[in-house]
Parts: sequence; structure tokens; C-alpha cells
Amino acid sequence: MLTFDGDDVGYVSELAEYVAIPSVSRDATSETMHSAAEWLAAQLSFAGGHLIETAGNPVVMGEWLAGPQAPTVLVYGHYDVQPTGDLAEWESDPFTLTVDGDIMRGRGSTDDKGPVYIVLKVAQAIIEQEGNLPLNVKFLFEGEEEIGSPNLPGFVASHASKLCADLVISADGAMWRPEEPSLSVGSKGLITMDLEVSGANCDLHSGRYGGIVANPTHALSQVLAGLHTADGRVAVAGFYDGIAELSNERREEIANVVFDERHFLEGLGLREGFGEAGYSLLEQLWEWPTLEVNGVRSGGKYTVIPHSAVANISCRLVPGQDPDTVVAALQAHVDACVLPGVDIRLRVDKPRIPAYTIDRNHPAIEAATVALNEVYPSQRVLLDKIAGTLPPVTLFEEHLGAKTLFFSFSTADERLHAPNEYMRIRRLREGMRAWERLWRLLGTEPYQLGSSSKESSIDHG
Repeated sequence: MLTFDGDDVGYVSELAEYVAIPSVSRDATSETMHSAAEWLAAQLSFAGGHLIETAGNPVVMGEWLAGPQAPTVLVYGHYDVQPTGDLAEWESDPFTLTVDGDIMRGRGSTDDKGPVYIVLKVAQAIIEQEGNLPLNVKFLFEGEEEIGSPNLPGFVASHASKLCADLVISADGAMWRPEEPSLSVGSKGLITMDLEVSGANCDLHSGRYGGIVANPTHALSQVLAGLHTADGRVAVAGFYDGIAELSNERREEIANVVFDERHFLEGLGLREGFGEAGYSLLEQLWEWPTLEVNGVRSGGKYTVIPHSAVANISCRLVPGQDPDTVVAALQAHVDACVLPGVDIRLRVDKPRIPAYTIDRNHPAIEAATVALNEVYPSQRVLLDKIAGTLPPVTLFEEHLGAKTLFFSFSTADERLHAPNEYMRIRRLREGMRAWERLWRLLGTEPYQLGSSSKESSIDHG
């Protein structure tokens, strides 16, 4: 077993350097994104860490090959972060990692800089103390995950021979809750789109034209209201095509998860939940698709009839749903919405990501369960689903033929994407111990993965 010589203060101080780089992929400068990538490459110096340019932000790669007979894992993560949102809602500067009791607060602390940092420290410690890793490890860190990884498909396709591995392990993702170790055996797919309703060729005075021209905001409200029934079921014909009904066994398994719905909702400031009749909150969260309106833009606090109104819409998909089929169903639904005086258009974004699953009996799931049991001996390991979407996992399966194990030490309550994002400091050491144990297990029977081609351009001597 490794000795992690660093103390919490040292780890937090070093991680603070990384968090201080405001690598917001949506609007940061190229220099800022390169600075974050270079920080990672320096941390990967033991593995020949280097940047590879893309049409967008650079990818950081590195590899340490233990030997031709050892299994190969590809570690994935990302160095970009979400925008800060309203700065007035932050309790401290978003890009100053701030210790507050047993947590460290800052943008990227838990998504995904903290979890990636854990992996780096484990690899560095093993090499420093033992001189070699227990298996072949390749590293791939991108800088565009928070904007849908637009350049990753082409990169993975063109670098497939360099990225080939028996298994991908993602440092991105999140455990279900801090008091219960968990592994995710699936994640939802995703399609996003804009629904635009347009009327006159410019904004109009609401007194001079009110009541005699159609108001795009009113019309958009009608279309949005028609996307769901009163109980929350998606009202788009064909939306649910291909989905298998939940089995009694799966429903029983979910029902046995210790979960207080009232406490969960109260933590969100809500008195009651909402959703389709006949499904529990966890059944909907883990196993059922969604169609959500994420934002509406139209006019403002001034007396006009807006010339257009736009809604941002996203759908989270489950196994059985084909993204193209869902898009076609939504288009047909919108085309059938004919309202006087306005034009209605649906603009679907390019990424169409299907749901992802990994068999719960996969050797990586079994090895990860053992590793977590050793770190958290008094707690059972829950197998859950990620209600969100990680675009790269389907790419890895398509181009590398490798499944992805989610092994993040972020937890879902740590305000990912929101103001005051944080990570529990104790998760750093817990994660290091678990990653070390996982890597050792994957190199031994009965968990050892099959061999794969291990092409390399880096000589470690």
C-alpha cells in the first residue's frame, strides 16, 4: 500500500493553483485554456505529458507502459469548467480555492479538477515509491467537456491507435451521495435544441400594436405548455418509442435504496415533487427520460411586443431511445403547432448522444466494488445511474471498443455547475486510496482485463 506523504494543506494548496486558472470553455481566452492544459501536462511529466492542438482547446495526453502483457486503461477527465453564474451568489471568489471547515470551495473543485488531481497524485506516488505502475495507463484530458466536447469525436477517431485500451476509467461523474459509496452502471443520453417563435420584423410598441398582432411570447408559451401533460408525461408522440418498461426486479432494487424523498425535496427548498404518475422519484431520476425547458428569452421589462421568443430545450435519453428518432418526433410535434401570426422553428444542436450502459458484472465494476469496500468497509456499494450525460463514453465505445468505468470522488450534492461549487477535503485521500487499489486489482485475476494493442511513442527507459 502506498504512503501518501502530502498532507491535506499541501494537496489543497497545489490544487488551488489549478483552480485559479479560470478555464471556462464557453468564453475563456485561448491563452487561459492553454495555461490549464499546460498545468496538467507538467503534472504528467512522468508520463511524457504533452498538448495536442485541436480546432478548439488542446487535449492533454500522456502514457506509462508497464509492459506488453499488462492490461491497459485510459484515464479520462477534463480541465474546463462551467461559467461562474451570478458572482453575488458566491461566498468567496470562484477561482480562489477556499477552505471552509471540511470543504474546499471553488469553480472546478469537484467538476472536474479535484477528481483529476486525485489520479495524478496516485500515479506520481506509485512511480516515486515503486518505480512502475501496476498496469499500462494512458491519460486523456480535454478542455471542452462543458460545451459538449465538439472536437473530441474527430480527435478520438484520428488518434484511436494511440488511445486503444482495454478499459476507460473516467475521473468525471459523481457518486450518488457522500455517505454511501456508489458506482454508476449507466448515464443518460442527450439532445439539445432551440425552439424559436417569430412574429413582426421588429419589436413593437405594446400600446400602438397591442391586441392587433400576435405576441411570440404568448405563442411560445402555448407550444411549451403542450410538450407535457398535466402529470408531467412528455406529450410528444413517439418520444418513448423503444423504451422497455421497468422490470419488477429493478423496481424492487430501487425501492430498497434507503432514500428519504421528503428530506431530499426539503433540501431543495421544495414542499413536494413532480413527475409522471406511477414512478417513484428515484425511478424517474435513474431510469426515465426527460424533456426540460432550460431557459426562455424574449423582450424584457419595457413595454414592447417582442418580435421573437426563444426557448432552450434539452432531452435526457435512456436505453432504447434513438436520438434521431426523438428529434424526428419533436420536429413532427412542432410542425403540427400552427398558430396565427407567427412562425415556429425548431433548431436542433449537432451532438446527439445516446444513453450508455455497462454490465454490472463487468470485471471493472467488480474490481471497483472491492476497492470501494476496502476504503469504506462499513458501507455497501450502491449501483446507480447518472441522470446526466458524459458525451465521451459513447465515443470510446464506438472508436476504441472499450467500456467506461465511472470512478469519480465528486458527489452529486457538491453544487456542480452552480455557485459555491465545493468538494469535501477528505475525498482527496479516500479517492487516492481507492484509485491505487483499483489499479492493482485490474492487473490481477479474476479482474484482469484482456490484452489490447499498446502502441506507444514514448520511451520511459
